[in-house]
Amino acid sequence: MRDVHLKLFLTSVILLLTSITAAQATAKDLPPVKVFLLAGQSNMQGQGVVDLDHPKYYNGGRGILERVMKDPAKAAKFKHLKDSAGKWVERDDVLVWYKTKNGLKKGPLTIGFTGYGGNHHIGPELQFGHIVGDRLDAPVLLVKTAWGGKSLFKDFRPPSAGGETGPYYKQMFAELNHVLKNLGEEFPALKGRRYEIAGFVWMQGWNDMFDKDALAQYEANLVHLIHDVRKALDRPKLPVVIGELGNGGPKASGNMLAIRKAQAAAAAHKEFAGTVKFVKTARFARLAKDSPNTGHGHHWFGNAESYFLIGDALGRAVLELLDPERSEP
Repeated sequence: MRDVHLKLFLTSVILLLTSITAAQATAKDLPPVKVFLLAGQSNMQGQGVVDLDHPKYYNGGRGILERVMKDPAKAAKFKHLKDSAGKWVERDDVLVWYKTKNGLKKGPLTIGFTGYGGNHHIGPELQFGHIVGDRLDAPVLLVKTAWGGKSLFKDFRPPSAGGETGPYYKQMFAELNHVLKNLGEEFPALKGRRYEIAGFVWMQGWNDMFDKDALAQYEANLVHLIHDVRKALDRPKLPVVIGELGNGGPKASGNMLAIRKAQAAAAAHKEFAGTVKFVKTARFARLAKDSPNTGHGHHWFGNAESYFLIGDALGRAVLELLDPERSEP
């Protein structure tokens, strides 16, 4: 009888080990997870208001996502954000990881992956995730590393720029590397899966406008950043997308115009041909009177449509770099 029990036990162990091995083999045979690093300062964090409509503090809800989605002229473009029951869609094929000062936010792509608590704001990640998720035949992981009020000149300063490497440059990689080394623990559905760093998206520039040296060095520092990120990730041709500092709309002058020119010039460096794109965003700016945060010009007045359209444009740009033969309509 003891021998029978022993045989049954050994058979169970063998079956268990076989199933685990098969599962691991299957996971390794699947397409690699496409990982995108989204970095920058407060506008990458996300300031687009979803549903707050206090008449005093949020301008009665003008420009919030809920309101924009009900506009008959715009509803079709936004309809994928909610399901047939009117609930916010959660995409299990697009995952987000973002460590905020209030705690870690991770899970299926939906509203709320910003620096604020709760689910009342969006950033570029929302529509970016929908755009790349719809196109790519593999799971997508968006790792956000964004902090408000940070400069490229000091906070994100890349090593090859000389001087002290920025603490947030180091933190960006510390967080990305943590996620990649612990992929299965952070996202059990991805356990055993291979991954591929598919793109780097940069949206920053506000703080560098207000320092003479930072402004003068912005183009050079951005070029250094691209080179250093690629070197650190061992991806010499990693697709890179730079989102324009488009706050305030197309008519820009002074320091704002200088930053925009520096961003465009960095992307246009000859060695970046076909692998780096500068995305104009100024056309997505909306008027303060039509937005929830009328005094926050540095945050696109909190207008959700602006953040949605920025994410849309950034997503399409990265897809063009990944597959230049197939342009997105």
